Amino acid sequence: MDLKNDFLSILLNKAGKQSVESINDLRDKEFSGLKLSPEERFALSNYDRYRISVLNAQTDKEKFHYKYRQLQVIANLSDWREFIGREFSQQ
Repeated sequence: MDLKNDFLSILLNKAGKQSVESINDLRDKEFSGLKLSPEERFALSNYDRYRISVLNAQTDKEKFHYKYRQLQVIANLSDWREFIGREFSQQ
């Protein structure tokens, strides 16, 4: 099994059999005209702030692109509720 499949299997096992609503799912919901809860808007704001801070901290082009791809995976596969925590709201 390659590294990509290992990573995906870890994420899927962590989520279990439940469907996870991701940051990008919230964006789709918002773009569709559905109203987000205050908690969902807060998570989006925290993710955006976190994303900008991570990308701005990169010192070269290769590291930037690596982190950019990581952030895309996080936005697609991580539960949006992970971005409500204190560590993300202080970025």
